[in-house]
Amino acid sequence: MTIKIKNIGILGSGQLGRMLIIAATQLGFRTHVFAPDAKNSPAGEIAHEITEANYDDDDALSHFGSQIDVVTSEFENVPARAMNILSNHCHVSPGEKALHVAQDRMREKNLAKSLGIQTPRFWHIRKQEDLVVAMKEMRGKGVLKTCQFGYDGKGQMMIDADANPEFVCKKFDNDNLILEEYVEFKSEVSFLIARNLNGGKSLFPPTVNEHKNGILSLSRGPAILPNSVINIGKDAVVKLADKLEVVGLLALETFVTKRDEILFNEIAPRPHNSFHWTIEGCTSSQFTQLVRAITQMPFGSTSCYGQWEMSNILGKEINFFDKLANQPGTHLHLYGKSDPRPLRKMGHTNRQIKST
Repeated sequence: MTIKIKNIGILGSGQLGRMLIIAATQLGFRTHVFAPDAKNSPAGEIAHEITEANYDDDDALSHFGSQIDVVTSEFENVPARAMNILSNHCHVSPGEKALHVAQDRMREKNLAKSLGIQTPRFWHIRKQEDLVVAMKEMRGKGVLKTCQFGYDGKGQMMIDADANPEFVCKKFDNDNLILEEYVEFKSEVSFLIARNLNGGKSLFPPTVNEHKNGILSLSRGPAILPNSVINIGKDAVVKLADKLEVVGLLALETFVTKRDEILFNEIAPRPHNSFHWTIEGCTSSQFTQLVRAITQMPFGSTSCYGQWEMSNILGKEINFFDKLANQPGTHLHLYGKSDPRPLRKMGHTNRQIKST
């Protein structure tokens, strides 16, 4: 089989791009990072080439697009217009539909409902009066979130029936919010699918996650769950990937209730933090599978080498580098970031917790 694609473009310069570059280089591809902060960034410092420009710089995008064969994004909030410009020059991943839906929580939830995937109750909040009505209908705790741009616990607030709607709305100062009913769950579980241009699919085993302060702290995979739960989650992520015509990866985050019901939380059409354990834990990592999906290569196997645990290294935890590096059986991944701000993702560790 002849692979015509040689040069992979990456929009974004963070750690996901860095790990994607490592996987692409192992398979013999060249990489080119485009980002406003490409120089001295986690991805930019190891890419074959970089372009430092804004995502609204049409000339820079066109020039970038002429030098690559396919482009993917390491974050879902890349401007759709930028991806449209690049589509005139090369293949694009994950695709316009996937980006459009993933950039707005209301669109995500409505899509899930339309596909028969269970969600917590939710309300679109455009003004204070909407919040008053929603809080009455909710009759309990909820999570108010910005529909766009929030991540890692940012742009959200837990509220209850006693909250002051005027105070809450002033605090957000945003006319595009979503109120989600609080879910009493026993676990948070992620599902991941790779899908290529021809609609071919490859599923990873699910991952169970633990969060602290709204940020992923620890993931274990493959998750030990009832087969019924695994099958529902896998069916949901397949439906979503097909409907969105994803080319690349799609991660689905869910809540599993005490009655083993799966509830949709959100999607991400890119590599996902909760599947970093696949770098050592699977025959093909999520990054390798993404490269394969967008370059017309056959998919690799997603079989696992036992059960694995991924722990994020946040902020000043990086100062314990010597201790982390000396742990037997621990695989250390550092992202090359120089400023260990509180709760900033500086790296992660993978370790096998159960052999095959």
